[in-house]
Formats: sequence, structure tokens, C-alpha cells
Amino acid sequence: MPEPTIAVLDVDGTLVDSNYQHALAWYRALRSLGETFPVWRIHRLIGMGGDQLVGALGGDEVEGRIGDEARDRWVEEVDGLIDEIAPLPGARDLLVAIKERGHRLVLASSGKPQHVDRFVDLLGVRDLADAITSSEDAEASKPAPDLLQVALQKLGAAPDADSVMIGDSVWDVEAAKKAGMPAIVVRSGGFGDDELREAGAVGIYDTPADLAAALDDTPLA
Repeated sequence: MPEPTIAVLDVDGTLVDSNYQHALAWYRALRSLGETFPVWRIHRLIGMGGDQLVGALGGDEVEGRIGDEARDRWVEEVDGLIDEIAPLPGARDLLVAIKERGHRLVLASSGKPQHVDRFVDLLGVRDLADAITSSEDAEASKPAPDLLQVALQKLGAAPDADSVMIGDSVWDVEAAKKAGMPAIVVRSGGFGDDELREAGAVGIYDTPADLAAALDDTPLA
């Protein structure tokens, strides 16, 4: 029998509808430190790890001056918005459908451990995941491939194991490409289909529910 495919799923923005809360949290955190950026610019970077977002947004000078404090304040701002974050349609159904096909499943989040725990419990999927990651598991976050590589390591799988990434942003797709994984994307990240395809997405769906209904047309058939 062939080895089961490993489904590596992003959580923030892919399974829970959190991208706009994260954008607002970054806006408030940075503005409280004297740096105001248009929210649309921040949104375009959501899905990129916080260790890289401040520099990508404001450059090395801003990162060096306020990066760490901005990240601390971002956590506080997210904490204040977390009750507004809800599962995306069909999120748990997608995980159930993947497991029913005999695949292994890793929730590969780069979020803070306390936020990841909150979302996993909100989704009611702790019993479905073969492994769960957080920001503490990798030195470099997306678009670096580290977190996806850690996801495979947590299952004792080889770096070239048959695996698929499911995310919501171009940063997920780029990380997957670097890790040698095909990437399937849901549109909740707010990126255009052309951007996602150019980045290398092999499939694009409106919601986790739509992906669950179409799994037979994906590498997770």
C-alpha cells in the first residue's frame, strides 16, 4: 500500500476568518508606536510571519527600531479581537474529509501558541490533527519553508514525503514551493486568482467547504 498523503494546513485565514482582524491589529500596534501605514498595505502582507512583516512593511530601519515592540503590541491587539474570529464555512468538514480518505493531517500554524490553541478548540479539530505547529516550532516563518518542513518532521516523514499544502495567501504558496509541496488555496486571504496562480497554486476554492466537496479533483483524492 502506498504511504498516505500528508495534508499540511494553515490555520489563520484558511480555517478561521482572521485575516482582517490581524491587519487591524498590526495597524493599531504600529500606529501606537508612531508608524501609520495604510491598512490595505498591511493586509497584503498578512500570511507572512510577524518576524518578517514589519521589515517588509517599513524597511530595516523600522524593524530595527520598533519591530519587537510592535510584535508584542500586535499580540495584545489580537487578544482584544479574538472573540470576533469565527471558523470559515466547512473548515471542520474539510479536515474530516481529508482524514476519511486516509491521509495524515498537520495544522501548520505560525501563530502564537495561545492563539493556535484557541483556534483549534474553536474548530473542534484537536482529535483530527496528527500534529500541530506554532510560531515556536520554526526560526523563520512564511514565506520561508521552515514551518512546513517542521510539519513533516513532527510526523517522522522524509522531506520529500508525498504532501500537499492548503493555505490562503501567496506566502503560503511560496513557502510550499520552497518545501517541494503543491499548494491548494482558499480565497479568504483576499488575493486575486491571477496572483495565486502565478505564485504556483494548483487549485483555488472559495471556502474550505468548496474544497471539501472537490477533494476528488485534488492531490488529496
